[in-house]
Amino acid sequence: MQERCYDKNKLCANLDYEKLSRSLRINPNIRSGKPCIVNTRIAVSDVFDYLGGGMIVEEVLDDFPDLTLANIQACFAFAADLDRRLTVVPYEVAV
Repeated sequence: MQERCYDKNKLCANLDYEKLSRSLRINPNIRSGKPCIVNTRIAVSDVFDYLGGGMIVEEVLDDFPDLTLANIQACFAFAADLDRRLTVVPYEVAV
């Protein structure tokens, strides 16, 4: 299967699609199809694991010199868009 950019039609209208597609790719042959930063094997989830583990953005950039601030911003934009599109179905208990 061929590598693809994010489908503009599925993203929130206020995102900068070109910037996002220059930074992130989904390739089923890389990291099992997880969204990754272009030209790396670093997944969006990896960036959030590092940040959630206590690293600050500058430390992530120092540890991964191929990354840029724009790459990390693209990860945040991607995650924010996923959150906006998340549908939560309330669980109702019959009485």
